[in-house]
Amino acid sequence: MLKRSLSSIPVSVLTAAIAVASFSLSAQVAANETLTLYTSQPNSDAQQTVDAFEAAHPDIEVEWVRDGTTRLMTRLRSELSAGVSNPDVLLIADSMTMESLKQEGHLQPYLSDERQAYDADLYDPEGYYYGTKLITTGIVYNTGAEHQPQSWQDLLGPDYEGLVTMPSPLYSGAALIHMAAISANPELGAEYYDALHANRTEAQGGNGGVFNAVAAGTKPYGIVVDFLPIREAAKGSPVEFVFPEEGVSAVTEPVAIMQGAENVEAAQKFVDFVLSQQGQELVSQQGYLPAHNDVTPPEGFPERDSITLMPVDTEQALAQEAEFKQRFSDLFGG
Repeated sequence: MLKRSLSSIPVSVLTAAIAVASFSLSAQVAANETLTLYTSQPNSDAQQTVDAFEAAHPDIEVEWVRDGTTRLMTRLRSELSAGVSNPDVLLIADSMTMESLKQEGHLQPYLSDERQAYDADLYDPEGYYYGTKLITTGIVYNTGAEHQPQSWQDLLGPDYEGLVTMPSPLYSGAALIHMAAISANPELGAEYYDALHANRTEAQGGNGGVFNAVAAGTKPYGIVVDFLPIREAAKGSPVEFVFPEEGVSAVTEPVAIMQGAENVEAAQKFVDFVLSQQGQELVSQQGYLPAHNDVTPPEGFPERDSITLMPVDTEQALAQEAEFKQRFSDLFGG
C-alpha cells in the first residue's frame, strides 16, 4: 500500500483540510451546551434525573456534583466567597437553604410556565426556587410493636415512654423543617418538644439511623421521612408508616438557578424539565411523592389530597433557625 507523508501533501490542501476539521469541531462544540448541576439527591436518583434530562435535551451535557446539602452548601459558599460561581443550577433538599441563598442575592428568578400545575405554596412567588417533590415526615412503627400510633399526640403517652426515636435538626434539614412546622402548629406548638423530652424520646443523627433502629426493633417507634419505611416495607421490612392526623411537614427538594449561571438558557430548560409531567413521573418512579398535582403517587402512598400538610413560613423558619437548633440542643444534646 502506498503511504504519503504530510510533507508530500500540498500546503493548500493541508490548509483546506485543517479549516474543514476546525469548522467541524467548532460546530460540534457549539451544538453541545454544558450545564453544571449541584445536587443533594442520592447518586442513583441524580444519575436518573440527569440521564432523563439529557435524553430530552440531547444538545445539553450535564456535569454534576453530588453531596449532602450541608456539605454541598459549605463547598458552594466557599466558592462564592472566593468570587467563583461554579454551578448553573441547584437541586437540593430544603427551601430554607434556598431562601437563605435568595436573601443573599445568589439566585436569579425564573417564572417557569410549568408552575401553573403546582400549589402556590410549593414555589417562591417571584420564581427564585420551585419545590419538585414532597418528602414528608411522619411516624414509623415496627409491625411487632404493641401499639399503632396515629397522631403526634400519641407519642407523648405513657405507653411510648422511652420507646421513640427521631432525627436531629442539627444534622437533618427535614428534621429542622419538621421542628418549624410542629412549633407553628396551634395543636402542638413549641412545647411539643418539651413533652417529647419529658417522655424520654431519643434523638439520632439522621433519618437513616431512625429507620434502622425501628426496623431492627431497637426502638419500636420513630419520627422519620416517608420514603424510607414505605420503600423498605414493600421489600419486606417489618415497618409501617403513618401520616399523622394533625398533618405532616415536608421538604420539597427545590430547584433554582444561580445568579452567576453561565448557561442560563440550559438552566431554565432543566427547571422546566424537573417540573414537567415527564420529570414528575420520574419522581414517582423513584419512589417519592411528586409535587405536581396530576402525577400519581408511587405504590404505598395515599392520594395527594388525603395528606394534610402542615404549613411552614420559610422566611420565618429561616429567621428562627438558630433558635430552633439551640432549643433542640438544650433538650436533647448535640
